[in-house]
Amino acid sequence: MADTCGQVLLGSGLTVLSHPLMYIKVLVQVGHEPLPPTLGRNMFGRQVYQLPGLFAYAKHIIKIDGKSGLFKGLAPRLCAGTIGTIVHGKVLQVCTYLISSPSQILGSSQKAEDGSLQHVVNETTKEMIARSCATIVTHPFHVITLRCMVQFIGREAKYSGVFDSIVTIYREEGILGFFAGLIPRLLGDVFSLWICNMLAHFINAYAIDDSTSHTGEIKNCSQAVTGFFASMLTYPFVLVSNLMAVNNCGLAGGLPPYAAIYPNWLHCWSHLSQEGNMSRGNSLFFRKLPAGKMYAIEQKRFF
Repeated sequence: MADTCGQVLLGSGLTVLSHPLMYIKVLVQVGHEPLPPTLGRNMFGRQVYQLPGLFAYAKHIIKIDGKSGLFKGLAPRLCAGTIGTIVHGKVLQVCTYLISSPSQILGSSQKAEDGSLQHVVNETTKEMIARSCATIVTHPFHVITLRCMVQFIGREAKYSGVFDSIVTIYREEGILGFFAGLIPRLLGDVFSLWICNMLAHFINAYAIDDSTSHTGEIKNCSQAVTGFFASMLTYPFVLVSNLMAVNNCGLAGGLPPYAAIYPNWLHCWSHLSQEGNMSRGNSLFFRKLPAGKMYAIEQKRFF
């Protein structure tokens, strides 16, 4: 219980600190570009036209809504984090008991050795089940969080609180409205987890010599690198999930001209792929202009 409380407090603190970053990222993912491109320098020092980065975007939000404006959607996100931590911990305990039982899972009297492929598969399976359960349970709060953020585009106040938002979504969309964008989010989480853990295992097993010093630090570093690589590969799932969560929900950011009305997430994926927008919002620094696009000042987006 104490460990869970500690995890909830730590997670809540990190959520508060990272919320402005997520807020800006979501607005960029939707395609909202309130500031025109400016002449700047890229990573190699060349002069190029760039889109406003994280800090310029944050200053724009503060100018309109004040510093508190950077924390729109924080309440439902904190709810999601707290509930998700509890569900994840409980499900992980059950999975650990089941999968660590040799008679039920391994069919032998021996457990998988630490560091073996079977051990990695078992641990990844447990984590996958726990994360998936937590994601499903907390996704309604995730949807509310995204919609509270996207209201900035049209200056709406449709989703003003957690409970009011729950009533609004249920009245207009029914139960399914709470799970808009769930499938690509689940798929992205699962693929990212397996890619990260399997790559890290093969690197640690075949590319790192256990006899060298600082082996533990090197393995931790490889886990971090593979995690970053996996998140880059699966980013399109995150983008599609977030767009589907706000699509056709009555907000300007989820309706034309910002977004087409997508019948399902596969159509959204196909449309983004055709327009070359699968990485939109992936970086908030050194943001280059979209190729072949024109900036519309009145609508504050690219065409």
